Amino acid sequence: MAPARRFFRPVTALSAGLLVLTGLTGCGAGADKDAAKASSGPVVVATSSWEAALAKAAGAKNVKSLVPASIRHAPDYDLKPSDLAMVSGADYVLYASFEPFAGRIKEAAGSKAKLVELALDNAPVTTKAQVTKLGKKFGTEPAAAKWNSTFTARWQTLGRQVKASWPGGKAPTVAAQKFTTWAADLAGARVVGTYGPEAVTPGQLSALTAKKPAFVLENENMSTGTVLPGSGAEQLDIVNYPGEDLDMLAVYGRAAAQMEEAFTRG
Repeated sequence: MAPARRFFRPVTALSAGLLVLTGLTGCGAGADKDAAKASSGPVVVATSSWEAALAKAAGAKNVKSLVPASIRHAPDYDLKPSDLAMVSGADYVLYASFEPFAGRIKEAAGSKAKLVELALDNAPVTTKAQVTKLGKKFGTEPAAAKWNSTFTARWQTLGRQVKASWPGGKAPTVAAQKFTTWAADLAGARVVGTYGPEAVTPGQLSALTAKKPAFVLENENMSTGTVLPGSGAEQLDIVNYPGEDLDMLAVYGRAAAQMEEAFTRG
């Protein structure tokens, strides 16, 4: 009985080349994907634009914020399922302890993401400390140090500009909400009293009014309206959270411009 014939398709130069090209293309796609991820750095998901802006300042390139910058008071935001899904795919998740949804953020992060709690206060020492902290975690220490240097110079420049607008050349007196005292420091203003973050009580209202501040530095992100009605003090609503551009320096520039304009009028 004759052996069964086996038929083989000849490997031509063209088919061999296609096989090699296919293999190279597959490897190249994977390599390109890995290279793209490496160039963009870790995936950072922040609860609000404040944490996100600090991450950007520290040198992170792939940064997302859960709470839209248009939300005035970030802790009031209701997390959506898509937000929690975004958290689960992150390398780093940034949050603040005072945010009511911090617990849900921790649960959604799972085992992959590294949770980083940040202190949110626009005082220069706090801002620079948070940027340095994140730079170390992301492996972007040079970028973080460069931003901190730029910030220091910018703070000094803005301070000189605002002080040059003091009414009559004298430091203005201000009452400041707890989280806007940094703006008073920037202006070199004399703080005669502080309040909040809770609403001002009748007793506080009387005490603060008696100190006759020329200006009130209210926290726009927690504002309940006019703080010292009938006192004659001009109220400036200071914004703590960065906008969609996640530019921390713009927060300080905006506050400086507000105070400079008000002091010039005064």
